[in-house]
Parts: sequence; C-alpha cells; structure tokens
Amino acid sequence: MRIDVWSDIACPWCYLGLTRLGRALERFEHADQVEVELHSFQLDPTLPESFAGSEAEYLAASKGIDLASVQQMTGQVAAAAAQDGLTLDFDALVVTNSRRAHRLLQHAKTVSAHATWDLELALFRAHFVEGLSVSDPDTLVGLAVAAGLDAGGARSALDSPTLDAAVTADVEAAARLGIRGVPFFVLAGKYGVSGAQPAEVFDQALHQVWQEDQEPAAP
Repeated sequence: MRIDVWSDIACPWCYLGLTRLGRALERFEHADQVEVELHSFQLDPTLPESFAGSEAEYLAASKGIDLASVQQMTGQVAAAAAQDGLTLDFDALVVTNSRRAHRLLQHAKTVSAHATWDLELALFRAHFVEGLSVSDPDTLVGLAVAAGLDAGGARSALDSPTLDAAVTADVEAAARLGIRGVPFFVLAGKYGVSGAQPAEVFDQALHQVWQEDQEPAAP
C-alpha cells in the first residue's frame, strides 16, 4: 500500500500529523508492505529567506490578526503537540523560507525513503524545537549527514535547479488534487485524510484501506 504525504517544514500541524502517522505505522501489522512518499508543499512561498521578527509577529502580519490572538493560537498548537510528546518552542523559532529544505528533501528521496523520513522529522525538530534556521546551508548539511546522506551531495542539492523543479512539481500535483492545506495524506491513491488527525483515525484508515486493497476486483 502506498501513502503520499504533502507537508511543509514550516507547518507545526505537519510535524504532529507525520508523528501520528509514524506511530500508527509502528502498530500496523502490515507496515513492512507500506510505502510512504513525502511531497513538498509551501504554505507561504513568498516568505523571505530571513524574517527579522518572531513567529507570532510574522503570523500576525501575514494573517492580519492581532498578536494576542496569534499567541493564543500557537499556545493551542503547542498544547496539542505536548499531548503527543512534542515540545514546540515558538519563541525560539527562526522564521525562514522552507524552499531550500524542500530541495534537500527532494535529494533525500533519490537516496532512500528511510533517509527522507528521518530527515523530514529532523527538520521539524530543528525548526520547532531547537530554534535552528532551516534555510542555513551548514545546518541543513549537518541534518542531512545525521540522516545518513553524503555531505557533498547534500550541499549541492540546496540550490539545485533540478531539485527546485521537483519541489514545484510536488506543489503542482497537490493543486491538481485540490489540496490547499497541509498535512494531507493520500492512501492507495484514492483515499484522502486531511490534517493532523488523532492517531486512532490513522489506525482505522490504515486497516480499512488495507482490507479494501486486498479484496479481489469485481469481475
């Protein structure tokens, strides 16, 4: 069974959703026969490479809402993540464009699905937990090496036009499917799950889609 996942490194719900999917897969008895492919998506492709303010200030400016409302919103996200054992530090977060990180993920996809999964989770931790810049070349190469990738290949990937085109292709594929928000999960090419659903939803979806996939086609 194949699962396609669209997500953005700058999206806290994507971090939570991918974590919940991963835990559901750990419990799924047919996990060794599940192929997960991660796809790029950018919630704000116009974001500059660096932003000289906090995450709350950026969200307030981009969404046109007051700072107190944004802080309440991020507090709710952090509280939801804490229930899954994730500690999100929005005060330390470095606001930056995620495009370079997505190019690196596209490079990882040419190496192995396992390395890509590990790298994406490492990028989420770097961005939301450790206060690192996910557009900084040295930071990105270090995360890539820790995920098992070659340093030279990773550095070459960061500004590769070919890999940038692969990012664009993922974004365009999402648009064709009508995906306007992330995380978004497509199971077996036909069942969509939107958002960071509770782990039980992923458990149910995996079993249901697996069972339907194993049923013989009608004559």
